Amino acid sequence: MSEFLEPFERMLESLSPPATVRSIEAGGDADALWNGIAESGFLDALVPEERGGAGLPLAEVCALWQALGRHAVPLPVGETMIARALLADAPDGPIALASAGPGAATVVPFGRVARHVLLEFGGRLCLVEASGEETGVAGSLAARMIWDAAPAEVVGAAPAGGLRAIAAVLRAALIAGAADRLTAMTAAYANERVQFGKPIGKQQALQQQMALMAEDMVACRIAAQLGCAGDLQPGLVAAATAKSIASTAAARLAATAHAVHGAIGISEEYDLQLYTRRLHEWRLADGSETYWNRLLGAARLGDARGSVDYVREAL
Repeated sequence: MSEFLEPFERMLESLSPPATVRSIEAGGDADALWNGIAESGFLDALVPEERGGAGLPLAEVCALWQALGRHAVPLPVGETMIARALLADAPDGPIALASAGPGAATVVPFGRVARHVLLEFGGRLCLVEASGEETGVAGSLAARMIWDAAPAEVVGAAPAGGLRAIAAVLRAALIAGAADRLTAMTAAYANERVQFGKPIGKQQALQQQMALMAEDMVACRIAAQLGCAGDLQPGLVAAATAKSIASTAAARLAATAHAVHGAIGISEEYDLQLYTRRLHEWRLADGSETYWNRLLGAARLGDARGSVDYVREAL
């Protein structure tokens, strides 16, 4: 996987530094970032080879999605990868993903910077222009959108399990990547910040917090890999497990990072908030842990197998 991940990581380090992320969040031009990513060819990572893509399995693309979270990339790159794989003739430009019903307000991640939205509505996929209102959350690139009726631009049937399932798996991978960066930043700060003559990272209570943070980070990574072990039509159990674990850990990861950093962690100039804001936003996107736990619980209760056999066979 390193032959793909390493150049992808280098590209993101060059194209999406924190200054660029802040600029786009503030309404700046995102064309240079998007064009650089589009020209790399990575947007077609999931597109089958017979259609001119790389034809990578989802398990390999999972690492790329984690890299997007690790660099807080302010564009729907993972979403566009999915859309281009699902659509025979995908439009140019960034594409967001959404699942909605008539009249229901839907918060679409990256809706502010997307050109189109691939929307699941009534079991069908529709391609619509991105148009919505800001959520009011500082720095958020999401947009609130409402569709009163099914859009006319139907492009096909929704994938088995629905568009939300693969979107949830993507979100789990993004959380895992952000958790990786957040844990590294917090550990580095704890070893650099000196209080009462020694680094705060030497305090036993803080070391325990960091150990729990590392456990959550690894749990997110494993959850994302589990969700990406199949294909673009993940099963309910795999998608629910991945998103539930990642969303549950996201809040704890953000809380621990801010507890260790103290006041500097909430300052706009410090990079920590770029990641903790995203953890909270991605936790809720495409269904929080409560939403997926209910579906997972219903699926388990509706199966006659014992729990061990169920886990072995369903996952």
